[in-house]
Amino acid sequence: MEPEKIKESITRSARELFRKYGYHKTSVNEIAKKARIAKATIYKYFDSKEQVLDAILMEYLDVHLSEIIKNKASYTNEEEHLTALVMKTCRLTYTACNEFIGWDFVRENANSQEFLKHLSDQLESLLLAAYLKLDHFRNNPAKREGLAFLLKASKSIVFSFAFTSVSEADVRKNFVSFQKEMLPFLVRAAL
Repeated sequence: MEPEKIKESITRSARELFRKYGYHKTSVNEIAKKARIAKATIYKYFDSKEQVLDAILMEYLDVHLSEIIKNKASYTNEEEHLTALVMKTCRLTYTACNEFIGWDFVRENANSQEFLKHLSDQLESLLLAAYLKLDHFRNNPAKREGLAFLLKASKSIVFSFAFTSVSEADVRKNFVSFQKEMLPFLVRAAL
């Protein structure tokens, strides 16, 4: 098999298993079995199970973020548009982590803090690159610093939901609070 097809088979198998059983409960052996390859082959392409997860998350976020950015919904102004984009990307990020990792792993695993820091940094870069494709940021370099601040602050707040929320109701309450009480000030500061 070609290297790209092998890598795709690994990530596809891992994605299915992570969704079904969660990251923490899925072993590298199970991924190899589902992909119909030797366990050692996985380590030829990825240094760890965390790197497989990282590849899956970045692909998932990149595809869905591109869809969000391309959506040409009409907004009355730049502030409303940016607010909508931030909320959509925050929900996307939370959903991706919930779907592929599971918050139990995040709260209980000793390595999760380092992994989430790495994921958070990658996500910030991905979001910044995607948002800079929008006309009002691409054509106005002065707004880029404000955008970077907005994304960093929003990302930090959303990731904190994982550690402060006990239930889905708490998450919803936190998102509503963020959207109504914090995000308007962050967006105004960014613009």
